[in-house]
Amino acid sequence: MGMEVGSFGDYFPELIKEPFEALTYNNPLEKVYKKLFFSADGKKLLGGILVGDTSDFVRLSLMCKQKDTKPLVDLPNEILLGKRGGGGGNSVLDLPDEAQVCSCNNVSKGDICKAIKEKKLTKLGDVKKICNVGTGCGGCIPMVKDILETELAAAGTAVDKSLCEHFAYSRQELYQIVQVEQYSTFAEVLAKHGRKQHDPRSYGCEICKPTVASIFASLQNGHILKGDRAPLQDSNDRFLANLQKSGQFSVVPRVAGGEITPDKLIVLGQVAKKFDLYTKITGGQRVDLFGAQKQDLPAIWRLLVDAGFESGHAYGKSLRTVKSCVGTTWCRYGQQDSVGFAIFLENRYRGIRSPHKLKGGVSGCTRECAEARSKDFGCIATDQGYNVYVGGNGGTTPRHATLLASDVPQDLAVQYLDRYIMYYILTADRLQRTSKWLDGLDGGIEQLRRVVMLDSLGICATLEKQMSFLVGTYECEWKKVVESPELMAQFAQFKNTAETQKEVQMHTVRDQRLPATFVARTKTGSSSPTGTESSSPASSTSVLLDLDDSEWVSFGSKSLFDANGGGAVLYGESQLAVFNIVESCNGIEKVSWYATQNMCPFDHSFVLAQGIVGDLDGRPKVACPMHKRSYDLSDGCCLSGDDLRLQTFEVKEEEGVVYVLLPATDVVDARLATSKFVAKERDDAVHAEVVVTPATLDW
Repeated sequence: MGMEVGSFGDYFPELIKEPFEALTYNNPLEKVYKKLFFSADGKKLLGGILVGDTSDFVRLSLMCKQKDTKPLVDLPNEILLGKRGGGGGNSVLDLPDEAQVCSCNNVSKGDICKAIKEKKLTKLGDVKKICNVGTGCGGCIPMVKDILETELAAAGTAVDKSLCEHFAYSRQELYQIVQVEQYSTFAEVLAKHGRKQHDPRSYGCEICKPTVASIFASLQNGHILKGDRAPLQDSNDRFLANLQKSGQFSVVPRVAGGEITPDKLIVLGQVAKKFDLYTKITGGQRVDLFGAQKQDLPAIWRLLVDAGFESGHAYGKSLRTVKSCVGTTWCRYGQQDSVGFAIFLENRYRGIRSPHKLKGGVSGCTRECAEARSKDFGCIATDQGYNVYVGGNGGTTPRHATLLASDVPQDLAVQYLDRYIMYYILTADRLQRTSKWLDGLDGGIEQLRRVVMLDSLGICATLEKQMSFLVGTYECEWKKVVESPELMAQFAQFKNTAETQKEVQMHTVRDQRLPATFVARTKTGSSSPTGTESSSPASSTSVLLDLDDSEWVSFGSKSLFDANGGGAVLYGESQLAVFNIVESCNGIEKVSWYATQNMCPFDHSFVLAQGIVGDLDGRPKVACPMHKRSYDLSDGCCLSGDDLRLQTFEVKEEEGVVYVLLPATDVVDARLATSKFVAKERDDAVHAEVVVTPATLDW
C-alpha cells in the first residue's frame, strides 16, 4: 500500500524528561496524522510523529535540533497547522537561517539574508550574483525570490514586482492588459506599455518576450511559431523540443494517461532506430527520444504524426502528463476508471499554456499508485466519485496537494479543475508553480474553494468560457509544422545552404548512443575535457580573429532571417550567427544587422543563433538559449559577468540581400571551424562513468 512516515526528536512520551504538552492533528479523510511534543512553555519543539504527510519533516526536525539555542517564534498551533490564511507552512521562509537553500553551491538562508541586509540588495539578479545562488540547477530561484521579498518587506522597502527592465508591470497585470486591449504582437505591448515607450533601442529581453508570448497563447491559442511569434519563444518552445546539454533535442510524443498500443510502441522503436536516438521511459508514463538534430525534427515528427502521435508538450510551460494507475479495469482495489478519466483530462488540457508547467494524476483508489497528490492537480477515486486535490508538486521543495473537494462526481470534478486552472493562469506570477501560487494566495485553500466552488468573485462563467475556447481551438503544434513548408523551413540547420554539420560525436554505452559532451569548467572560465577530448584551445573559450583583408560575403535574402531574431549560416567549415533587430520610431522602421560566431564560448555549444535578441540598457544583446548568458551584439562582450567574448562581424543589407564582412574561409576556419570544438570520446573513457563540475546556469 505505501504510507509516508517520519519521526524526529523525542516522540515517545515516556522518554521525554521535562514537562511537555502534545498537539495532535488527525485527518482520516486524507489519511494524515501528526503529533508534536512541545515544552510546557511552548518555546521548544521536543519531537514528533508524522504519518501520511512528511512534507514538513525538514522544517520540524531542524526546529527540534535547535531547541536549546533558538526558541520558537511561532505559536505551537501555527507550527502544526500553518499560519491562518497561509498555504501550509512548508515554505523555505519557515526554515531557520542554517537551512540550505541552494544545494548546488551550499548557500544557506542566513547567507542570503545577510547579503541582502548588508549590501542593500533589492533585485533578484544582484542576489544571484553576490550569493552565487540559482546558477546551478536553478531550482532554488523561487525560494531565493521569496526570501528577497520577505527581507525587503521587513525592512520597509517596497518590493518591485516589475517583470523586467522593460516593463513596470507584473505578469498578472500584463495578462490583464493584453486581455483588455486585445493586443496580438509584442511590438504593440512594448510600444504602449513598456518603460521606455519612446526609446527605439528598447527591444525587450529573454524574460519579457517569452512571458508575453505565453500570455498570447493562453488568451488566443494561435500556433507559437507562426508570424512574429517564433522569435519570442524561449529555448525549448522555439523548436518545439527540449534543448539538451549537447545542443541536440529530445522528442516526447503524448501518451495520454500512460496508455499506448503495441503498434505505437513499435513505431517509437522504429523511429528511434532510424534516427539513432537514445530512449528512456519517463516518470510521466511516456517515452523520451534523445539526441535528435534540429534539422531532423520535422522528419521524425512526420513519422510520429502519421502513426497517430501528437506533441507531448514536454518543451512548454503547459500540461505535461496526467499520470494514472490501471483503476477498475484491472485492479481488484479500484473504485473508478482512473485510466479513462486521466486520458480525458490530459486530452482536455493538452497544449494549454500556463505560467509554469502543469502535471496531473488520477488514482483509482486511496492506495494512490498514480501519486496524484504530488501533482498540480490530482483526483483520487472513492466509491462515490473523486477527491480533488490541487497545488502539489515534487521537485526541490516537495508539497502534497491540498484537498479541494471530496466525493464529487466526475463531471463536477472537471468543472472545478477548469476553473482552478484558468484562475491560476489569470493570477499567477511568471514561472510560479501552483504550489507556490496557492501558498501565496490570500486566504489560501479556503479562498480558492470560495472562488472555484462558490463563485464568490462572480468570474466562474468567464473562466469556463476561456477554458472552453482553449479546449475547442486546440491543434497539435507538430502536425501543423509537418503540414507547412514555411514552418518546416525554420528547422533548417543553416539559412544559406542545405548542407549540414555534425556538432556532437556519439559513443555507445549500455547499447545506446550517448553524446561525448562532458566538459568540466575551470574557475577562469576555460574548459578542460574530462573523459572526452577536444581540439579547442584549452586556455580560453573566446576566439578572436584578425579581420584585415576582409570582403563582403553574401548569405542570401533578408527574408531568410526572422525579424527580431537570428539564423545560423555556414561559412567554410565555420558556423556564424546573423541577427537583426527592428527599431521603430514615429512610425519609421530601421533594421539593424549583427553577426557573431554561432558557438557560445561558455560551453562550445552551437546555439547562439537560436537565442532571444533584446537589449540591456539600450545595448543590443542575444541570450544564449543553453545557459542564458547574454552577449553584446555590437562588441561581443559577455553581459553576465563572465570573462568571455564573441567574435563579431560587420553586416549590411543591400537590395534585400544580407552581406557579412569576413576574412577568407581558411582564416576563419583556423579558429572557428566546428570540428575544433566537438567533444570526442577517449578510447579509455568510452564506458567510464564521468563525473564533472556542473556548468553554471543563469536562469
